[in-house]
Amino acid sequence: MEQKRYLKWYNMVGYGSGDIAGNVVYAFLSSFVMIYLTNTIGLNAGIIGTLIAASKLLDGVTDVFFGTMIDKTKSRMGKARPWMFWGFLGCALTLFACFAIPTNIGQFAQYAWFFIAYTLLNAVFYTANNIAYSALTALVTKNSKERVQMGSYRFIFAFSTSLAIQAITVNAVEWLGGGATGWRAIAIIYCIIGVITNAIAVFSVKELSEEELRAGEEDAKEEQGDKLSLVQAAKYLFTNKYYVMICGVYILQQLYGAMINIGIYFMTYVLFNQKLYGVFSWAVNIPLIIALIVTPALVAKWKGMYKLNKYSYMLATVARLFVVVAGYMGSVPLMLLFTAIAAFGQGPWQGDMNAVIASCSEYTYLTKGKRIDGTMYSCTSLGVKIGGGLGTALAGWMLDWSGFINGDAAIQPVSCINMMYIMYLWIPFVIDLLITVILSFMNVEEANEKLKKTK
Repeated sequence: MEQKRYLKWYNMVGYGSGDIAGNVVYAFLSSFVMIYLTNTIGLNAGIIGTLIAASKLLDGVTDVFFGTMIDKTKSRMGKARPWMFWGFLGCALTLFACFAIPTNIGQFAQYAWFFIAYTLLNAVFYTANNIAYSALTALVTKNSKERVQMGSYRFIFAFSTSLAIQAITVNAVEWLGGGATGWRAIAIIYCIIGVITNAIAVFSVKELSEEELRAGEEDAKEEQGDKLSLVQAAKYLFTNKYYVMICGVYILQQLYGAMINIGIYFMTYVLFNQKLYGVFSWAVNIPLIIALIVTPALVAKWKGMYKLNKYSYMLATVARLFVVVAGYMGSVPLMLLFTAIAAFGQGPWQGDMNAVIASCSEYTYLTKGKRIDGTMYSCTSLGVKIGGGLGTALAGWMLDWSGFINGDAAIQPVSCINMMYIMYLWIPFVIDLLITVILSFMNVEEANEKLKKTK
């Protein structure tokens, strides 16, 4: 039977534009905050890594907290949209603060400034905004095909934004005056863009009523997630093996991204051309966008998401191994080719991930009789914060351990160059391999069908 449609194409495009805002924050921060702090402000990479790790300890519980708060929220805008709208205003302010550290204060004050701004950005504002944005997938439509399409539109915008930021930021900082002045100016521009596109996404869709969302479910009134405490919600999450798997994949993806972002150091000190970072961003993001465009059709052709995700990530893993080989050969063209193939293989999971999470939420309902849609999407923010934060921290520690010279040094010691090979080439390959293994066990669609047949 054909599923009811809830959205027009412009609703899904408008929703997807919200990831312009999300990646104004994430791509800018993850790609450039470390090199800004080490090469412009002159801070120590190891200390930065330690501060980021400490920040993760402070915001470790906020993901489930905000997910639960979304489930409890009742307003004219719905459950998730208020958190998404107001949360990004805080994102903009704290993102600017991360790239506006005064140069005329002492180093201790500079470290404190960064730690406070970074922690507020990640623990409070980005968490609230990102969980709410992800949860909308389950709150504005019950149509699984539309959820896949929403995910594809969303990540097309996400990777397009990442491409733009990674390709133009280095030159834009120079055009805007260079040094600390240039970084402050580009941060202001990105924050304004983020506020506008986040607002467009919020008002492009409308959440379904509780009655519509629960239509067809028995005892719907008693099964609302808003009656669960934070502890109960967390228990339902972590007893769902598919939620744990998704969290694991998301954390590994963010670790992967943190190591890939070391590319700006790799281009600067190994390939001696910092602007190649923008070229490699094309090799990553264009294939991802192409993969996202075809993902809905591929999901339909493969009759589900499981096989597509598993086999496409196998392709990505093999391609990343060839990136390693090409890197040691010193062949930039081959590195670009296999980087593009790997990115294409990673694309389908990015496109249908939100739909998989929605299926994961359905699994909790089928096994526990509880709806915790907002809380379920905490895995997105949890993965970003733990994986991205830990990845950035590890990057700082590994650079420091290898003898990285702070400031705008022309060359780095051999030990540091060797470390960059490990970080940029080997670690991403290993991470892709681990993700492939996890995806091989993530057949939540089949599990749901079996459970429905037993009802």
